[in-house]
Formats: sequence, structure tokens, C-alpha cells
Amino acid sequence: MAKLTKNQKTALGEFDNKVAYNLHEAIDIIKKIKYANFDESVDLDIRLGVDPRKANQMVRGVVTLPHGTGKTVRVLVLCTPDKEDEAKAAGADYVGLDEYIEKIKGGWTDIDVVITMPSVMPKIGPLGKVLGPRGLMPNPKAGTVTMDIEKAVKDIKAGKIDFKVDKYGIVHSPIGKVSFEKNQLADNAKELIQTIIKLKPASAKGTYMRSLYMSSTMSPSVKVDTKSVTL
Repeated sequence: MAKLTKNQKTALGEFDNKVAYNLHEAIDIIKKIKYANFDESVDLDIRLGVDPRKANQMVRGVVTLPHGTGKTVRVLVLCTPDKEDEAKAAGADYVGLDEYIEKIKGGWTDIDVVITMPSVMPKIGPLGKVLGPRGLMPNPKAGTVTMDIEKAVKDIKAGKIDFKVDKYGIVHSPIGKVSFEKNQLADNAKELIQTIIKLKPASAKGTYMRSLYMSSTMSPSVKVDTKSVTL
């Protein structure tokens, strides 16, 4: 077992890790146990009662957090020349096609989101080996393969995120920064959780939301009472 640092021991002394706190209490704890010298991200880990190995129990979706994530998102738009001005005006950080395809083939992935058009997807398909493992492959379900480039870029910049249950049945997602106001983090958390609840597969049996934990980049996890966010 890894040895705890002094800061980690201090943080663990501020709450009972066997207790499930309500959402607002958990946020208070996360803000209190912050000790890093940077503005840490706040994340939720949500264990669902699904079997991701079954196609009819896969949970994946998108949500626009009311207060954004607090993160500067670097957006690459791979599009035809007639869409370049639209992408740039919407705030895309990188815009182009062939030159960026070649850069990605060479291993460049200094981006957070890739947006493209349906007609361009055949060119992007071969990039799956590079983009796929990094979660960067454009996907129509995530709204990143679209003809409405302007809306897609603005949504991403405003706080739209893509989430997907992992092979263990857990959704990991950011909901903001430690510097956010408590109500902002609570609003973002509720928006994400309500979206996940709406996506409950009809074939999922038993308890859907099994556990919920909140943490910041450097902090231990705080257990959250699921009833405090699902009622």
C-alpha cells in the first residue's frame, strides 16, 4: 500500500470516509480539503448497475453543464474549406483538414475535442488508432460529427461534455473546479446525474445508481448519498 503524504493524512482527518454525505456537504468537504497550489478539477465517479459488455446496457451521452467545466478546451475542426470561416468564428482553436490529418498520423494530439463533418469521416477513419485510445474520435452521438460546425464548437466551449460508462460500469466526469461556488458545482453535478438517470437502459435491473463519489485532482474521494441527488 502506498504511503500517505502529510497532506493526504490531513485531508482524511477532515471527514469520515465511511459516511455518505449529501451533495452540498460533500462539496464543502472537497473545498475544505484542497491543498494543491493550483485550481483543482472536481470530478464525479458514478457506479451504475449495468453490464457494459451488453450492447443494450451501454450508457453514453452528452451534457452541457450550466456553469461549464472551468477548463479551457482546445478544439480541432476537420472540415472542408467552405466551413473553415464558420469554425474559426465560432472559436475553434485549430481549423483545417489534410495538414492536421498528417499531423495526427505523426502522433500530434495536443487537443481536447475533434469536430468534423459526415463527408469528411472517411478520411478520419484511419486515425482511429491514434484518436480512439485518447477518447478523441469524432462521434455522431456525441455531436462531434455534424454539419452545424458553429453550434458544435460553441456547445463544447460552453461546457458540453461527452461521458461513457467504462468496462467496470463507472462513469467518470468533471463537474468544474474547486474555485467554483458551491451552488455552481451542485448545479453541474445535478445536471450530469439527471442526464445519466434519463439514459437508464430498459434492460438494467436492480439499483441503477449504486454509488457516487466526489473528488478533486489531489484529494481523497468523498462518498455522496445518491438520494441527495436523485430525489
